[in-house]
Amino acid sequence: MIPPGRIAPPNTIPWPPLIYGGAVMAAVVLDCLVPLDVAAPRSIRGVGAAIVAAGIGLDVSAMAVMRRYRANILPHRSATALVTSWPFSISRNPIYLGNTLLLAGAALAFCNPWFLVMVAVATKAVIVLAIRREECHLAAAFGTAWKIYEERVPRWIRLTP
Repeated sequence: MIPPGRIAPPNTIPWPPLIYGGAVMAAVVLDCLVPLDVAAPRSIRGVGAAIVAAGIGLDVSAMAVMRRYRANILPHRSATALVTSWPFSISRNPIYLGNTLLLAGAALAFCNPWFLVMVAVATKAVIVLAIRREECHLAAAFGTAWKIYEERVPRWIRLTP
């Protein structure tokens, strides 16, 4: 039960880590069971490794900023702060974006197209099971400040100033 004046957390289960972890496992298992042999030059593997590194960098950056603002990072706990500075100024979900980049980069780095399939599956699952609920939670918790932020910053990424 939620005490009066408190807002219910967005989820009861921390979906995103489970979804992205499951996507990695599914891509690896599917590659073992149904390998899709793709020949790729080393340069493609290098691009994939760079995308993986960018995903990790985005994740770490977002987590560090959340820690600085003492914002709750756990997706099944109530929000404690509305963080809008870098990298939250280009994406409302930089951690999920970073995880998605990791999966996409892994497809190239490991020449495993199943990771690309899992990018689509994981992205849809995260939107349905986490992001929509988190957005409702943030709207209830932060009201007008959330609405302004939501209108200014896209859910996934803004590529232009």
